[in-house]
Amino acid sequence: MSIDGYVWALEAPGRPLVRVPRSFADPEEGAALLQVLGTGVCHTDLGFADGEVAPRASLPLVLGHEIVGRVLRVGSPQHQGLVGRRVLAPAVSPCGKCAACRRGRPTSCPAGRMPGNDADGGFATHVVVPAIDLVALDPPGGTGRGLLGEAGLEAWEIAPIADAATTAHQAIVRAGLAEGEVAIFIGAGGVGGFGVQLARALGAFVVAVDVSEARLSALEGAADESIDSRGLDARAVREAVRAKVKSRGKGGVAVRVFETSGTTAGQAAAYELLDRGGSLSIVGFTREKTALRLSNVMALDAEIYGNWGCDPALYGEVVRLVLAGKVRIRPFVERRPLDEVNEVLNELRAHALSRRAVLVPDTAGG
Repeated sequence: MSIDGYVWALEAPGRPLVRVPRSFADPEEGAALLQVLGTGVCHTDLGFADGEVAPRASLPLVLGHEIVGRVLRVGSPQHQGLVGRRVLAPAVSPCGKCAACRRGRPTSCPAGRMPGNDADGGFATHVVVPAIDLVALDPPGGTGRGLLGEAGLEAWEIAPIADAATTAHQAIVRAGLAEGEVAIFIGAGGVGGFGVQLARALGAFVVAVDVSEARLSALEGAADESIDSRGLDARAVREAVRAKVKSRGKGGVAVRVFETSGTTAGQAAAYELLDRGGSLSIVGFTREKTALRLSNVMALDAEIYGNWGCDPALYGEVVRLVLAGKVRIRPFVERRPLDEVNEVLNELRAHALSRRAVLVPDTAGG
């Protein structure tokens, strides 16, 4: 029996999303039908909406890949234990069979399924997602408040874990960041803000760099040092960071740089911060080109690599840190009605959002 609901669909790039009634049928084998409790709004969604990036699925398409929901139905008996439980849906579910997955690189899977890109996403009352990688937030058969209630969180608040927080965690894991090492985040909003907290939870010495005093203030107590980079060029940022690191007795410690601003200025500054034997993780995205002297990588025996999403196997650790209060979510998110999706996208275009917006359908409940 189908369930009635609605979606907000992208019918043409550059045009407002359109609300469309929809009936949701029972999921196929390996899939789960979720009642959406909240979906975070990401710059990737804006890129699809504006036509700057083409989604892999054809239009019309429902955007949204930071999804938390309640499992209503599953298509396979082995996933029956998820029914009724609140879950976090990974932003990308790898196939688990291709060469990339077999060699331990699931984030490079060419067949990875991303809601809001490869199939309809979470800007809707309901969504169908792969069941295999869902992260349960309630115990089996639980009827109480569950793990979220024990942590004092509502389900919608943790939607950004599905991409922003876990992408930062993937970058940290891939960099091999260890306790006592230096982690520098160029860009402290969204992914970068969660990265700062995750690195600090790991025991790293963390420096946050951003052009926004508000974003830096929000991370007070999470970063060991903060640098307001307004008006500074790449070399000036480098000198400011190095002075802070040296003053705290961290000179000579392995340096891991994370570019999470998605700007050319941020990329240039991050590259300048490469140190001997260090690494640079490119996490932010921009279509603009950045001129770099790549010979620095050779001379410094350094490493540079990109980061796309997160291995679903790593999601549990991020959820654990959030539920334990070691990574704060509430100061960085705001609840918005799903029917305000176009207004939220406009605010994102205008850089008018100080927190990550999470769209909540009027059917969400708890």
